[in-house]
Amino acid sequence: QVQLVESGGGLVQPGGSLRLSCAVSTSGSIFSFNSMGWYRQAPGKQRELVARFFSTGTASYADSVRGRFTISRDSAKNTLNLQMNSLKPEDTAVYYCNRGDNWGQGTQVTVSS
Repeated sequence: QVQLVESGGGLVQPGGSLRLSCAVSTSGSIFSFNSMGWYRQAPGKQRELVARFFSTGTASYADSVRGRFTISRDSAKNTLNLQMNSLKPEDTAVYYCNRGDNWGQGTQVTVSS
């Protein structure tokens, strides 16, 4: 069983940065970060993909965040990270970590002056 716990959200001004982390617990089983990703859901909108790793290990980004966000993984700490720079008010959403059928509880990101 895989458990995902996000952290790092908060309130930031436009143009600011945040770093989200997703702690992965696998009950001791062998684990791969491939096919893991970050999604977000803004009020009144559907959940959308932000960034993910393909099964090959390469990263993919939504057009709206490409060049501003970077997805990364730390195998030593078992965390999936999302570095978010040049944040905009439209980035405001609850951000979720995902692996297959497993979702975290989400972390709120609010971009406002």
